[in-house]
Amino acid sequence: MAETTTTAYTEDLPPGSLITRDGQMQWAGLLMGPGTPYEIDRAGLSGWEDLPEYDASDADHPTAHGAWPGARYAKPRRIGGTVWAVPPQDDTASALAATRALRQALLLGDSERWLAVRLHGETLAVRARVSQRVLAADRTYTTQGVSRASVQWYATDPRRYSVTEQTAVTGAPQPETGLTWPLTWPLYWGQTASTGDVNADNTGSAPTHPVIAFTGPCTNPTVTDRASGRRLRYQIVLTPGDELVVDTAAGTVTLNGTASRRNTAAADSSPEELFAFEPGRAQLAFRPDTHDPGARMTVRWRAAEW
Repeated sequence: MAETTTTAYTEDLPPGSLITRDGQMQWAGLLMGPGTPYEIDRAGLSGWEDLPEYDASDADHPTAHGAWPGARYAKPRRIGGTVWAVPPQDDTASALAATRALRQALLLGDSERWLAVRLHGETLAVRARVSQRVLAADRTYTTQGVSRASVQWYATDPRRYSVTEQTAVTGAPQPETGLTWPLTWPLYWGQTASTGDVNADNTGSAPTHPVIAFTGPCTNPTVTDRASGRRLRYQIVLTPGDELVVDTAAGTVTLNGTASRRNTAAADSSPEELFAFEPGRAQLAFRPDTHDPGARMTVRWRAAEW
């Protein structure tokens, strides 16, 4: 079986890692916009700043006007735009190379990649796939080598995320050391090594799903968001070096990167998919039943925008 290679244009690079100025757009490993051979049409992008479509569970009043308001869930986001590949004049080789790069980058693939856009100093990104690509083989391309690509991306998660991932770490609660004898004035009551509490700020306008990692040694790791009242609790013993990773967006619970342990969720644990940080500040409390000083909780998240 022939070995499959991935070109630089299709590599899933960190979002916005190639962007250096306003107006640029990065799709996987391809940079487009000012300062590149790929100019974005003056019409810009459609669907980028729009609210996504949504499903609503409103229920009509049977004997009165109007309806009872229900939950609303956003549908996938569609983003469209036109890109012009403008090679140096009368350079047939460069024209072909630019077109081939677009073919390679704008492929029909199953895996989502980062699509990032920078406007007025703010870079936001979505996970998306190419759903449509039209490369015009018209007279302009034939005679001048200038190609036009109309592209549409399909993002199953409609939220746009900050390119900077934030991290918060806390150990399990540790008691104060207490008074030191013999007593001397002023009295020193000791300092708490860890409170087990940590804050997570979502500065965007949409809820965001964190990834939470519990590291042993501890039993029955539990985290509660005091702001929302949601809780994640797992009936499992973590030995030193064990790591239980909860991906709340994917709804997965994995021990040491391989074994699924979602079945260890306690009866009073919220569904993983519902454990999200609303816009504002989440107040997290790490409270395992028992623990040693090495136990800790690591939280990773990105601010999210509609």
